[in-house]
Amino acid sequence: MQPIKIQREHKLQITSSIQDYFDTELSSEIGQLASENLLDFMLKELSPYIYNQALADARKVIEHKMISIEEELYALEQPITSDRR
Repeated sequence: MQPIKIQREHKLQITSSIQDYFDTELSSEIGQLASENLLDFMLKELSPYIYNQALADARKVIEHKMISIEEELYALEQPITSDRR
């Protein structure tokens, strides 16, 4: 599976957030290249989990929609009367 691709602009925003996190939470500095490498690593590692969760979420939504459609189709059925005289 390919890691999630992120637009360069968004990647710069995320790496800036990583640098801020390291500075604020860890009292440590991390450079631009190191934060990009960390982001790339995390994306590679997390992508399959995120993808699989997205599929599971989509399955649930589709299942609920199918149940709703099935109920609506049953509601459209016409009663059949056997009026043979």
